[in-house]
Amino acid sequence: MIVIDNAAIATVDAGGTEYRSGHVVVDGEHIVAVGEGPAPTTDGRRVDGSGCLVTPGLVNTHHHLYQWATRGLAADSTLFEWLVELYPVWGGLDAEITHAAATAGLARLALTGCTTVADHHYVFPRDGGDQVEALVSAVTRIGVRGHLVRGSMDRGESDGGLPPDHLVEDIESALRGTEHAIDTYHDPSPNARIRIAAGPCSPFTVTERLMKEAAELARRKGVRLHTHLAETLDEERQCLAEVGCTPAEYADSLGWLGDDVWLAHTVHLAPGAIRRLGETGTGSAHCPTSNGRLGTGIAPARELLEAGAPVGLGVDGAASNESGGLGEELHQALLQARQRGGPQALTVRQALWMGTMGGARCLGRQDELGSLEPGKLADLAVWRLDGLRHAGITDPVAALVLGAVPAIELLLVGGETVVERGELRTADESAIATELRTASGRLR
Repeated sequence: MIVIDNAAIATVDAGGTEYRSGHVVVDGEHIVAVGEGPAPTTDGRRVDGSGCLVTPGLVNTHHHLYQWATRGLAADSTLFEWLVELYPVWGGLDAEITHAAATAGLARLALTGCTTVADHHYVFPRDGGDQVEALVSAVTRIGVRGHLVRGSMDRGESDGGLPPDHLVEDIESALRGTEHAIDTYHDPSPNARIRIAAGPCSPFTVTERLMKEAAELARRKGVRLHTHLAETLDEERQCLAEVGCTPAEYADSLGWLGDDVWLAHTVHLAPGAIRRLGETGTGSAHCPTSNGRLGTGIAPARELLEAGAPVGLGVDGAASNESGGLGEELHQALLQARQRGGPQALTVRQALWMGTMGGARCLGRQDELGSLEPGKLADLAVWRLDGLRHAGITDPVAALVLGAVPAIELLLVGGETVVERGELRTADESAIATELRTASGRLR
């Protein structure tokens, strides 16, 4: 049992309940009590939360962990230019490099308040070893929850796609690899640490047949669907030229909208497409820093929320978001929404909702994660707000969202300590950094 006392608490429950000085009690994997004032029990380990804010652990709805080995490249490129430069580099991935990069990325995420990570991995070099196992072992090593999207590409340069031909799979291999990942690693239980989703990369790197058959496979196996969509105007122009409709219309025609689907980016959506995502319950992984780094535009996050679509936050791959932290995406999401729609476009509490419950909804885990309530899994972040960086900000949620990303006093995943007093407790940070430098040097 762990008892956190004397802390400000933002539960992010349906009523937006908050406590100025309250408690959270964890027993095993689950939260058993949340409330105002001192905890009703003195049993177990006690954590003094004075000067801290407790929130649900943040949920990262879109990432590419392998990209931690290629940060800083193509720094001034458009998305398509960036991909053309980096695909040949990624062709050198092997399982060891992927594991080192993923471990570093997951460590950084944990240190910025993230407890659940959706990673979209779509690069499977022919001599690259077991890429999925490399990711699973990294998730296990750091101790967070992983939603691993077994991606695929079957449309190489000779078929009008962007990846080199040697880096794409044939349809049968892609589907076999996806089914194997599901059968081997997917855990449907409520407290699952690893879940698998099916994720053809994007309409411009995947054929119509693979999009359709991957969706059929996912629904037969009872797993979720994920892909990139409507990220750039280049993508929209290509889609209009090739199939005569927008990316959102194309996805809809292929059965790729629904409450078992979440889409990365969704920057360029017409009003009708926004309504359609809301009607179908299709989720959106909003990646503000990556979109800013690549200059792709500002996603209509507020409009999607108003339409009823689940909207979560994503860091995206570290090759387009070199910082790689999730805590700062709360701030960036708010700034971009206000740049698009004015100062009322997104509140600090809506930004926190997107980073927690919104992400849980995208991943279909709103009954287990995303809020601090008795019976839910004990995935939570204790943010320290009593230092110079936040002094004088009386609203702790505003301090978290508008101020510098706070240090993590305690990060629990299923009641187990992952970060404490700003330090990773599940693995050695120096060793992780050394492994990453070696892996990055080999890849480049």
